[in-house]
Amino acid sequence: MHAFLKKLSFEWLNANILGVLPIFLATNLAALTVWQLDISEHTMALVLGIIAGGLSDLDNRLSGRLKNLFFSLIAFGVSALSAQLALSYGWLFIPLITAITFIVIMLGAIGPRYSTIAFSTLLVAVYTTLTYTPHSSWYSNPILIVAGALLYGVVAVLVYLCFPNRTMQENIAHYFDTLGHYLQLKSDFFDPDDTESLPTKQFALAKANIDVMNAFDKARVSLFYRLRNQHRNSRTQKMLRYYFTGQDIWERASSSYSQYADLFQALQNTDLIFRFQRLLELQAIACQQIAHSLRYGENYQHNERGERVLNGLSQSLHFYQQKGIAHFHKLQSIAENLRHIEGQLMQLAQDKPLAENGKKLPKTTRLIGENVSNFRNIVQAIRSQCHFGSQLFRHAVRLSIVVFVCSCLVEFFQIELGYWILLTAILVCQPNYSATKKRLVQRVVGTVLGVIVGLSFRYLSPTLEAQLGLLVASSSLFFLFRTNNYSFSTFFITIQVLISFDIVGLDPDGAMLPRIFDTSLGAGIAWLAVSYLWPDWQYVHLHQSVQQTLRASATYLLHIIAQLQFGYRDQFSYRVARRAAQNAVASLGVTVSNMLGEPKKYRQTLSLAPTLLGLNYTLMSYISALGAYRTESQQLNHQPDFAAIFFQQGKQVAKLLEQMSDGKTCSEQAIATVDQQLHQLEQETSLNEQSLLLLQQLRLIVQLLPQLWGFVKQPDLQKNPQI
Repeated sequence: MHAFLKKLSFEWLNANILGVLPIFLATNLAALTVWQLDISEHTMALVLGIIAGGLSDLDNRLSGRLKNLFFSLIAFGVSALSAQLALSYGWLFIPLITAITFIVIMLGAIGPRYSTIAFSTLLVAVYTTLTYTPHSSWYSNPILIVAGALLYGVVAVLVYLCFPNRTMQENIAHYFDTLGHYLQLKSDFFDPDDTESLPTKQFALAKANIDVMNAFDKARVSLFYRLRNQHRNSRTQKMLRYYFTGQDIWERASSSYSQYADLFQALQNTDLIFRFQRLLELQAIACQQIAHSLRYGENYQHNERGERVLNGLSQSLHFYQQKGIAHFHKLQSIAENLRHIEGQLMQLAQDKPLAENGKKLPKTTRLIGENVSNFRNIVQAIRSQCHFGSQLFRHAVRLSIVVFVCSCLVEFFQIELGYWILLTAILVCQPNYSATKKRLVQRVVGTVLGVIVGLSFRYLSPTLEAQLGLLVASSSLFFLFRTNNYSFSTFFITIQVLISFDIVGLDPDGAMLPRIFDTSLGAGIAWLAVSYLWPDWQYVHLHQSVQQTLRASATYLLHIIAQLQFGYRDQFSYRVARRAAQNAVASLGVTVSNMLGEPKKYRQTLSLAPTLLGLNYTLMSYISALGAYRTESQQLNHQPDFAAIFFQQGKQVAKLLEQMSDGKTCSEQAIATVDQQLHQLEQETSLNEQSLLLLQQLRLIVQLLPQLWGFVKQPDLQKNPQI
């Protein structure tokens, strides 16, 4: 019986099904109520309330879910009631919905959780327009929408109580999946027959780094809201261990100890490069197996083949050391890094309490929150975004204008059910051009197909029971595809709306062409807005993104130098600095990606962008490699002469990075002086192997600085907002 329940829980009720289960159960209960009480005229408002509740659903612990539900219901009630009363006075709705739009978008400055609930509140106001009829009572639609949201909230809480940790486990599993993909791409570097495509591989690795960063953030947020509870159960403790282990593996995996072209030339006729590649491939597979074990509630079993390959690599390294191979110390560093990753993977397989397996969590398990707290900080966060240099502010003003124009069109021409134009424009209009363009195509295609398929059901003459069944299915499928295929989700929500029209007594045949027209018009207005109203290409500066990356990298390097000098502590401030640097590199990649999606007539030459991204990513990998040696601080302090020069020059390198980020003159002479000091120190024969490796790693960072400064100081890069 236990085996059957486990199979039911983890195989049949996987993460995708569990995500849809609350909406499936809630719409079934609503359909049953409508059928039993014969209140089909209220179906649309009730179901739209359920959908609004689903869109505002956030992963949290029980008390957090109840609090979110409470505030969501209040916000939905106020929004629906305000819209209902304003619609009774016609033009009064226009300033109301415009003001709500601006406020809702600006709340995104506080954090994504506030933004999610706020945007759902905006959708509730628009949903109210779709269900509004002049002869209906002023309170019926608001009550039904809030009732639908409450029904969803109660069902979602019950599902959470049955599976309290599944979302958290899925997020950690997805984190290890992306980490496995990253390691697989990293292994592609160790291909001696494909050295010419190294820049392309580095660009692909930088994009994979963005995926890891996003997955890392989702996992962190899941843990954060569960760790706010003073009582931590064993499952949460285990997931916390997986989280920190994955973070350590990521730092090691993103490390780089050499220019790959030079390294491959030295390894061209050896078996070492293939051994490095094979070990990375096995570790990538191990990360994917960890993800699989988390998804299916199994204990992770580590493959001993990785340890055998690692031993073979060590023996081969020893053999080539006797032969006097070049770059041996760098090869040894790569091998030690891979050995550390292998050790981390092995300890996850032990699945014992922390005290038994000897694996200690960081001295602080404090995680970074995602929302701003305290009223004063909230006001300050919103105020800091109130300028056109802020993408959030531009999006808020732009979308408010879009909402105003759409609402005026509907009221002026008295378009029946014309607020579908407004709904389409709100959902299509995204903060940047490339995302809006993608949404536009998906929305139009999904709507056209949805209208055709939805109306074809009319020829089957379905009964009320069949219509309610189709309503449940289309609503559930909308949520299933909502995050991974917008065309499919639009297709199913269009079918759902047309079936709702039929159930409540509206003429769906007459709604066919108007829905296609409204969708096209709303999408077109959204496209015009992002193309001509404060478009990103007038404000996005690649130069500024590079400066932010350099500033974050300098702070990260300073934290590493401090820990090497004063002792290893995996403290909160260090992890904040590391995450900020990783986020900065990821943001630079997103900026480049968005710029590549802009209109060709506005897009300036982007030939520098991939090179800049590659340089900043290489800088990050060199700094991460230096951070991997934080545990060796005691050995360094036993060599006072070396330590004095090394720490001084390390801080000087961080200072040079800060000067670049501030746009101050960073003389090539100053860079050359630091490199010369480190070179002289490297020539000393008294240095041990560990000190020599640290020194060479710092020199790799220094040797990147002239290239970085060469790009930063270019007049075109500074003047042209696109470059």
